[in-house]
Amino acid sequence: MESSDSRKDLPPPPAIIPSDVVKTELGPTYEQTKKAATPKRVPMARRGYGAKGQRIQLLTNHFKVAVPKSNDHFYQYSVGLFYEDGHPTDGKGIGRKVMDKVQETYDSELEGKQLAYDGEKTLFTIGSLPHNKLEFTVVLEDVSLTRGGDNDSSRGNGSPSESDLKRRKRPYHSKTIKVQISYATKIPVQAIAAVLQGQESEHFQEAVRVLDIVLRQNAARQGCLLVRQSFFHNNPRNFVELGGGVMGCRGFHSSFRAAQDGLSLNIDVSTTMIVKPGPVVDFLIMNQNVRDPYHIDWTKAKRMLKNLRIKTNHSNTEYKITGLTEKSCREQTFSLNQRSGREREGEVQTIEVTVYDYFVNHRKMRLQYSADFPCINVGKPKRPSYFPLELCNLVSLQRYTKALSNLQRASLVEKSRQKPQERMRSLTDALRSSNYDADPMLRSSGISISAQFTQVEGRVLSAPRLKVGNGEDFFPRNGRWNFNNKKLVDPVKIEKWAIVNFSARCDIRYLCSNLMKCGDMKGISISNPFEVFEESLQFRRESATVRVERMFEAIKSKLPEPPQFLLCILPERKNSDIYGPWKRKNLSDLGIVTQCIAPTKVNDQYLTNVLLKINAKLGGMNSLLSIEHAPSIPLVSKLPTLILGMDVSHGSPGHSDVPSIAAVVSSRHWPLISRYRASVRTQSQKVEMIANLFKPVAGTREDQGIIRESLLDFYSSSGKRKPDQIIIFRDGVSESQFNQVLNIELEQIIEACNFLDENWCPKFMMIVAQKNHHTKFFQSGSPDNVPPGTVIDNKVCHPRNNDFYMCAHAGMIGTTRPTHYHVLHDELGFSADDLQELVHSLSYVYQRSTTAISVVAPICYAHLAASQMSQFIKFDDLSDTSSSRGGVTVPSAVPVPELPRLHDNVSSSMFFC
Repeated sequence: MESSDSRKDLPPPPAIIPSDVVKTELGPTYEQTKKAATPKRVPMARRGYGAKGQRIQLLTNHFKVAVPKSNDHFYQYSVGLFYEDGHPTDGKGIGRKVMDKVQETYDSELEGKQLAYDGEKTLFTIGSLPHNKLEFTVVLEDVSLTRGGDNDSSRGNGSPSESDLKRRKRPYHSKTIKVQISYATKIPVQAIAAVLQGQESEHFQEAVRVLDIVLRQNAARQGCLLVRQSFFHNNPRNFVELGGGVMGCRGFHSSFRAAQDGLSLNIDVSTTMIVKPGPVVDFLIMNQNVRDPYHIDWTKAKRMLKNLRIKTNHSNTEYKITGLTEKSCREQTFSLNQRSGREREGEVQTIEVTVYDYFVNHRKMRLQYSADFPCINVGKPKRPSYFPLELCNLVSLQRYTKALSNLQRASLVEKSRQKPQERMRSLTDALRSSNYDADPMLRSSGISISAQFTQVEGRVLSAPRLKVGNGEDFFPRNGRWNFNNKKLVDPVKIEKWAIVNFSARCDIRYLCSNLMKCGDMKGISISNPFEVFEESLQFRRESATVRVERMFEAIKSKLPEPPQFLLCILPERKNSDIYGPWKRKNLSDLGIVTQCIAPTKVNDQYLTNVLLKINAKLGGMNSLLSIEHAPSIPLVSKLPTLILGMDVSHGSPGHSDVPSIAAVVSSRHWPLISRYRASVRTQSQKVEMIANLFKPVAGTREDQGIIRESLLDFYSSSGKRKPDQIIIFRDGVSESQFNQVLNIELEQIIEACNFLDENWCPKFMMIVAQKNHHTKFFQSGSPDNVPPGTVIDNKVCHPRNNDFYMCAHAGMIGTTRPTHYHVLHDELGFSADDLQELVHSLSYVYQRSTTAISVVAPICYAHLAASQMSQFIKFDDLSDTSSSRGGVTVPSAVPVPELPRLHDNVSSSMFFC
């Protein structure tokens, strides 16, 4: 028999996988995760500050927080809440009511300590409580929400019994709740000061979390809806109609940030979506866009209403909807217990009545239209509790989490915009109404929050000089330029092309002649189209895929060879069913460059924008940076440099079970930094780290990863040179994921390089770009946004790490949102000025437009590539491959579907432009 020691040396047994289960790629491999668990790299420290540019005084929505020098500690306690029968409380929102009652009832036992409670299982105090373990009992009145509303509505099978109704007539019903508080740990308040002085402190995040909890508690006591670090007041002035029974609700985000200038509170305007409060039937009619209740799809309604909260007309009690009845109100029965005068005193008789009969005859309520429609169920499976539809009203401040339509999204964007001065007024009002100075927890800690916007110094960088056709140079003004009377720097020649019209009403002759004329002015030589293919009437009712196939049959029958380019006219401007199948057929199957349009107003500006896209897709260039043409970009022009833009996009709300899509764009034709290609892959849903950067095939010398494609393309397009330097721009990751980006993704890229040539050691730079943050900048006393080219790297930036804010674009509407760049790793040795100039310049190489953009072009291209290729597969149909059990998405054993690969003819093109 083997000893236990010898068994340790044996390899683990092979995993046994059922034959019907397909293994799927679930993000990073075990080895990569293991490497990430012990980080080798951490975000680099700042090397210096920039000095270039015209200085400008700005205000920012960071409010200084004064932290006293103190030896106090935040004491953390675990909280357990239980009913008398020992079951834990399960109602959302009950915890805060209970802990408020504990503080009110047992103030002396708590020695007057203020509690900061997170609403769930944790509370904090300043200084310790008298004992490490405390138990209290509180009686809570009016606990209608404790168990989804059925707690006080039904005993038995159906609607309330007579005894329940009598009990309900009492003003309150009470619940006894036991509270257990146990010591967990303590956090020094000085942890905050240590980080602000540039020292490492393991307790800083926990200390700041305490302060965040205090602010959330403050908002909760004002009756706000809390969504992560944002809070929303129940004030109809903050609501805007978006259509479909959905409203935008304006509120405020607040979070504490460590900065060079000390701790600050970042407050910003925030928006969430809520369901429109009021009668349930009105919401359903709006949501489904129908005329009356008789046209409501009740299957859809059941999905939409589940878990929403209602109040009924005849009581102020709140209930949670658990479902709808299959039968109508006049058919649905339940057992009613009632006393009978003929029976002996105290005996009850059980009768079966319909919900309609009960409310009309027993409760004497007038029901106008509920008889023919399902009842709303607020009970549990074994104890249902029914209400007629018209008695039910949706309560306010309930989040709407389904996907928004294009119209709703456009309406939300438009109605949530605020000009800079308006936004500043909103923030000042929010700070005043929050009245943090009066918060007992903050007062007892000695922490105070300034009411003044922080002053910072910015610098406005000069716009880079651009080169266009005929050797002409010019400077953009206010982040914008145009091609009036100018030719493109590298225009293409379009000879073999055709027009395809999918049933759009369009004057094609007029469109075509103007396109050719406009092209000629820009230097693009466009021959007459070979053919105009009009969709046959008989195919218009077919599926999109069939319509595309039929169109290509017509094209093949008339064109002697594949065209250089196809112009496709779509009937709908947004969400055309034809777009995805058309792009897939052209780019994946046939390798034909195509441009889709849905023209509503054909003028020179429209045609110029279309021509910019066509020229870039066909291999031309619209404009270049003069320093790129010279070439004289610091560091980048001296040694072959590859620039990567990386992003992962996830399913939108309501479509969270579709695969995530990772896109990597890479520069080509060094020393240029304006030409790019893209590689796109699907990966497991909601996985943020890119899984296929390096993907060696077991037992071979083959790598099927994305980076290998980029490296080989750079080599072939840049005069057989390998990149000596690789600059990576990564979008969409939070600060908590920086170590993963450095130790999983950068590691994969390095491994891909070594796998290609183990003697080749390029230098790397990794920069994260964040748009999803809440820092804004304002010009004091000016109604205008900050000028394009504004950069800020002081005061509100990180006390240690290498970061800066850039507003490269001209904010024309609303308030400019700067991009927050974090330099995580730099082996190239960029100075602060040179790097900020490079980032600024990369906002001017976006070939689709004649404006500076808000984030570097490689990242924008990664967004576009992922978005376009996601249309190749109808991912919405995959929702059936996963089931939702108790609100948790359970993936089935279906592998993540792969996107079709691009045809060789277009794989290195800017097809995404």
